[in-house]
Amino acid sequence: MEVIPTPLDDWRAAFAADAGIILLAIILDRILPEPPATLHPVVWIGRCITTFERVAPHAPLPAFAFGAAVVILLAAASGALAWAAMTGLAALHVAAYVIGGALLLWTTFAVRGLVDAAAQTQRALESERLDHAREQLISLVSRERASLSSALVSAAAIESVAENTTDSFISPWLAFGVFGLPAAAAYRAVNTFDSMWGKRGHYEYLGKFPARLDDVLNYLPARLSAVLMLAAARLGSGSATLGWRIMRRDQHITESPNAGWTMSAMAGALGRCLEKTDHYKLGAEFPPPAADDIGRGNRIALGSAGLGAVATLALLALRHWALG
Repeated sequence: MEVIPTPLDDWRAAFAADAGIILLAIILDRILPEPPATLHPVVWIGRCITTFERVAPHAPLPAFAFGAAVVILLAAASGALAWAAMTGLAALHVAAYVIGGALLLWTTFAVRGLVDAAAQTQRALESERLDHAREQLISLVSRERASLSSALVSAAAIESVAENTTDSFISPWLAFGVFGLPAAAAYRAVNTFDSMWGKRGHYEYLGKFPARLDDVLNYLPARLSAVLMLAAARLGSGSATLGWRIMRRDQHITESPNAGWTMSAMAGALGRCLEKTDHYKLGAEFPPPAADDIGRGNRIALGSAGLGAVATLALLALRHWALG
């Protein structure tokens, strides 16, 4: 049974419409700046999370239950609103369905924003503005930055691009390919919870369920993202062979059950050691990265995005064919 109604009954026409949605959304991401905060659904979700945080209990068990209830509520609400929007657009016209769907899907992922943030760090390093490069990392990582060397700044930027390849675009695309726009919207809600509450310390119990739910949702996409990275490295200037070897060996080193796959694949593909001080060294036998390695990592991420788009189109075709 379809998750959302398609604008045309024939599966080929329905596939063409959904393929148009993701392709147009990718074009929008490429040519347009981020939507303004007043119109961005993720910003609205963030504000809702902040509002709920003000009334959240502090005791461990009530905080855990509250966090679980709120993330389920907002994820379900996000999916339901996306379903209602697509239902209305489908009733209007196929063009409204494709254009409106593309605009909505666009808000659930970011390719250009991710690589542009890393590229800004690269430019700062290449112009020998280390302090500015550290400042640029604020949009990529939450770790302490003031004492990072140039090599560690480069590593942090590359690690962030590698890790976020999964949740910035591969995961929402796969959700769209398998279950439609409501699933992509619900995924983005869960991932926003994880980014805001999925930390230790103050959010230890409040964010435990959202963090584990995010791990579950990203389990398969993270591993597919790593494989796509290796394929992109093989097609480009990286080493798929080294990437595979380091990924198999080092993927378990990181605290996250998912991030280690893409980060270790990137470390091997680039032939560079990606280190977070006192936490991990991925590809420890390799030299540390330099500024230009950030650009190499960006190219692999963009190659992964291209292959991920093809995989999403294949999933869409399979879904529409299976549903007739």
